[in-house]
Amino acid sequence: MSEDKFEKVLDAIVNLANALEAAAVDVKQRLAEIAGVKEAAAVKEETFTILKFEAAKGERLGEFEIASKASNLPDKWQGAYNILRVNNATIKERYHGPGYAYSYWLYGEDRIYRQKLKQQS
Repeated sequence: MSEDKFEKVLDAIVNLANALEAAAVDVKQRLAEIAGVKEAAAVKEETFTILKFEAAKGERLGEFEIASKASNLPDKWQGAYNILRVNNATIKERYHGPGYAYSYWLYGEDRIYRQKLKQQS
């Protein structure tokens, strides 16, 4: 098998694994909803913190960070992206779990956003 074909097969396997991970998260959340659990179990925040984020600032949002697809390892970025996509993570419905330091969302293509969660007292 040529190196080019091997890379294509390897990419297909990585994409399948990422899709399965995202589907598993979705199933867990749907089961939690059916069972009446208020907050479904989230994946470990490490899934997102391993990405390279760049600081940004906006007039309405204040300080936040952006991880672009081009600046990250494809398999790590795609896995995080798939989880946010399956969970419909938007700026209004951000994704985070218990103990998370940040909330995460998608906007546009090839970018993952995060913002520091406010501390609750």
